[in-house]
Amino acid sequence: MIKAIKNAVRIPELRKRIIFTGLILVVYSLGRHITIPGIDVAALNKFFESLPQGSLIGFVDMFSGGSFRRMTLFALGVQPYISASIIIQLLTVVVPYLENLSKEGEAGRKKIRQYTRYGTVGLAMLQSLGISFMLENPGSLGINIPLVPHPGIGFKLMTMITLTAGTILAMWFGEQITERGVGQGISFIIFAGIVDRIPAGIGSIYRSLFYQQTLNLIQVLIFIAVIVAVIMGTIYITLAVRKIPVQYARRVVGRRIYGGQTTHIPLRVNAAGVIPIIFAITLMQFPTTVASFVPIDIVQEVVRFIMR
Repeated sequence: MIKAIKNAVRIPELRKRIIFTGLILVVYSLGRHITIPGIDVAALNKFFESLPQGSLIGFVDMFSGGSFRRMTLFALGVQPYISASIIIQLLTVVVPYLENLSKEGEAGRKKIRQYTRYGTVGLAMLQSLGISFMLENPGSLGINIPLVPHPGIGFKLMTMITLTAGTILAMWFGEQITERGVGQGISFIIFAGIVDRIPAGIGSIYRSLFYQQTLNLIQVLIFIAVIVAVIMGTIYITLAVRKIPVQYARRVVGRRIYGGQTTHIPLRVNAAGVIPIIFAITLMQFPTTVASFVPIDIVQEVVRFIMR
């Protein structure tokens, strides 16, 4: 690992890509602390502390690196882009036009990426409009905490513009890292949001261990060991390949014999990455989130009807 770092520093092109990626991530981290206008920040913190665990809102907050909880410029993060990518991939199988584009090489893939960007903007506008309604009417979630001092069409429009612009900017950051950085820009954006929460998590564990005394040293060590094991397992599965053997037949040309070599095709075990997991978690948490918008008496009546 030390040798790889030294080589990365010595190679000028790779060094420029690493520096460019770091600068983009720094700018993204700064934008995650800019709260959208028109919100009571103290009331917003109380609101999110009152939300039930395991809802879709918590899932969105995880992928935004805590920006959704603080309702910052990058509150939506790259979640609309991921959703648009999944939708376009599904439509590629169903719509003949998109299927033909996917077979046209780089030109077709460029058009598909353009359609994905359009879908990202549409989803971001729709989600930001829903967020503005949620912020103006927190009572729909059963929490009576006023979050917006001056609600109205002006606040809705400002929220839509701000959050949509933040999503477009995050998507652009990811594409720039992919083209001019070290690659996989969207994954880096998600990674930066998650890693940014590590210091706060370490501080919480430290307070629980030494001040609140709700944890002991054995529990902390077990927790760290589980984290290391999960990271190692994830890396192992991500890098795992199944080698498909390929045997080339021999052929005689003049007095020489060509071929007869044995090689393999490296087939990735996890070719789909984390997209299926993200999609599955979203589907599983969607009913819980919808139920949180419905009054509790209606939910109880529906449960009684199903249990009959």
